Amino acid sequence: MISKLIISRTDGIGDVILSLPVAGLMKKLHPGIKIWFVGRSYTAPIIAACEHIDNFINWDEVSAFTSHERIEYFKALQADVIVHVFPNRELARIAYTSNIPLRIGTSHRFHHWLYCNRLVHIGRKRSPLHESQLNALLFRHLGVRVAPPLEELAVMMGLSKPVGLDNSFAEWLDPKRFNLILHPKSKGSAREWGLENFSQLIRLLPKDNYKIFISGSTEDGLALRTRIEAWGNEVTDITGKMPLAQFIAFISCADGLVAASTGPLHIAAALGKVAVGLYAPMHPIHPGRWAPLGIRAGYLVRDKQCHICRHTKRCECIESISPSDVMLKLEQLQTQQ
Repeated sequence: MISKLIISRTDGIGDVILSLPVAGLMKKLHPGIKIWFVGRSYTAPIIAACEHIDNFINWDEVSAFTSHERIEYFKALQADVIVHVFPNRELARIAYTSNIPLRIGTSHRFHHWLYCNRLVHIGRKRSPLHESQLNALLFRHLGVRVAPPLEELAVMMGLSKPVGLDNSFAEWLDPKRFNLILHPKSKGSAREWGLENFSQLIRLLPKDNYKIFISGSTEDGLALRTRIEAWGNEVTDITGKMPLAQFIAFISCADGLVAASTGPLHIAAALGKVAVGLYAPMHPIHPGRWAPLGIRAGYLVRDKQCHICRHTKRCECIESISPSDVMLKLEQLQTQQ
């Protein structure tokens, strides 16, 4: 019987979000199981908001320990299983040295052949499956025999425990309008739709029906300063205004979000909000792999081959998605039950 499981995913926010359904699957397949999640400091608020995760292990803190201290730390957890959803050589070594009985990882990493005793043969790069389904298949030795349908995974996100939203932020929301967050930048993690497209969308959306917020990091705010000033009172600038835990709470109290394939898009989708993702038709960043997962999430992508844009900074394919199509998608998702 498995009583303690460690899930390791030490990469980005969106990646971590799309790993949450497997924790829900494990709770369903192994009643009473306790789940630890190893992640980076900046993903801690995500894990804290997930009902499926019992404890968070901050890899940024643990990796600062001596090698002996790391091993003793993991020994003390007395875990039965660790699943390396994101390959991390040092974590794999520690799990091996601390004698965790069942150590699972992809066969596509050489260090897993050294340190894991259960290998799962999954090739992500050319797979037609969604990232959340590929994550689930890594749990084959724990009862996941086939890739679960996306509809099943979408209701197992478990992002149901956001912190309370501070009153100073809550007062920005308008209860009489659809509170829409636009997240124009991506920090290089995705191809961007372009500021001119966002400007056109802002002009298209009826002001009586929508209150529009512009989100992003402090650096994003500086980069967007001229645009934000040009948008004037048509938008409310929240760039760099709140830490991640409060931003999650703000999204949970808002109504929808539009963004490229970024962490905030996946947060909004996981919270059950209207989430419109804007994608380039390019492997491996296409929506077949990285679409937002949620009960009212959707995406837009051009039905074409995106070969030329692969070698340029801008992507004409994603930029060719029309603002009117985005508005239509927003309206469609609002009526979706």
